Amino acid sequence: MEHYDFIVIGSGPSGRRAAIQAAKLGRSVLVVERGRKVGGVSVHTGTIPSKTLRETVLNLSGWRERGFYGRAYRVKKDITASDLRDRLHLTLSHEVEVLEHQFARNRVSVLRGEARFVDAHSIEVTGDEGDIHHFTGANFLIATGTHPFRPDYIPFDGKTVLDSDEIIELATLPRSIAVIGAGVIGVEYATIFNALDVKVTLIEPRDSMLDFLDKELLSDFTYQLRDSGMVLRFGHKVETVTKTPDDYCKIEFEGGGHVRAQMLLFAAGRMGSTRALNLEACGLSTDHRGRLAVDPKTLQTAVPHIYAAGDVIGFPSLASTSMEQGRVAACHAFGFSAVEPPEYFPYGIYSVPEMSMVGMTEREVAERHIPYEVGTARFRETSRGHIMGLDKGMLKMIFSLKTRRLLGCHIVGEGATELIHIGQAVLNLKGTLDYFVENTFNYPTLAEAYKVAALDAYNRMAGPDVAPHISGEE
Repeated sequence: MEHYDFIVIGSGPSGRRAAIQAAKLGRSVLVVERGRKVGGVSVHTGTIPSKTLRETVLNLSGWRERGFYGRAYRVKKDITASDLRDRLHLTLSHEVEVLEHQFARNRVSVLRGEARFVDAHSIEVTGDEGDIHHFTGANFLIATGTHPFRPDYIPFDGKTVLDSDEIIELATLPRSIAVIGAGVIGVEYATIFNALDVKVTLIEPRDSMLDFLDKELLSDFTYQLRDSGMVLRFGHKVETVTKTPDDYCKIEFEGGGHVRAQMLLFAAGRMGSTRALNLEACGLSTDHRGRLAVDPKTLQTAVPHIYAAGDVIGFPSLASTSMEQGRVAACHAFGFSAVEPPEYFPYGIYSVPEMSMVGMTEREVAERHIPYEVGTARFRETSRGHIMGLDKGMLKMIFSLKTRRLLGCHIVGEGATELIHIGQAVLNLKGTLDYFVENTFNYPTLAEAYKVAALDAYNRMAGPDVAPHISGEE
């Protein structure tokens, strides 16, 4: 029975970051991965595949150029499912190669198989051939991620009725698709198919979607979806889903009404992948969605030497934050202090168009009774926006009237997930309106929108009381 200082179950963003961090601290580390290759959900069915699919669709469809050449413009006339899969497989192979090299370079042991706890300090791992290996560990990290929620009333068949893991391996592209669930995953896939000119119906039982976003940003995004032809069915709870004789999916709603589509994607929630871990043996339990509770500062579970990180602990379920959680957990496990991440982290939604935010929304600022002012900029107001043919997209910043500090930054449009990092840096460094007004941005760039938005906010403020040395002429 081999012993390790740190045993990591799962090799997704949090698992791999934790394993490498522990190895750099001079500890012996074992990573157990039950998938075919390392990388976890993030590499094989989640973050990387969906973003690769999105980029491929935008490139082949010519979506970014339609502002110049019209909606009928195409880079490739007949886009097939194989076009999408080819680039996806190349990307995933590269990601796996990089991860395997990182583990080898840092002398992290990797074993393929399914792990289950025997007691609080030992696990057994069952391989593909049924062979069983036993290990003991001083510390553990559970980083098993999540899997799609699959309710009984949805007739999944992996062909025309799919979950978000299956959608990346499409055999053919549908002419129409219905997406149930207007969360981040559902919205991303709905807009990706919409960019392919597939007829899309997005169904959500709530009266709105993505409620954590700033309302003005969400309003702009919703308008763009409807303007592009997407059908939004909010406030519609699905009662039944059936397959019709002509191979269509019929989605019927409570209270009447229905939608027909050639394909159905069910993307309403995910479950923590913890069922196979035999957590009772080590004294742990999960909530109704299979997620583990942890101390947010140390990532410790109720059993102090067992940590958990990533999607398996719930919000925010981002690859970026999961990596930091893994690093913090590994440092704490071996008595090293880990610098806590800043209070505000960026949230990116890789829809078409993409959205990103950092800091407080306008609603949150108002609820805290902070006097504030807002500045907005439209991408079409920038020279770079004209060059790119952008007629949509906006950047919004919220500033404190009292301190002039940036409180929140919200972007919808091309490059939003890249542009947000300027706002993130200023926000976490407690920067003010003056930074954006006084500094010079490359010209022409979309980043100029920061200056336009800041001047817009400045012009709404009491100029002499805010910054008497700024002319505000723009």
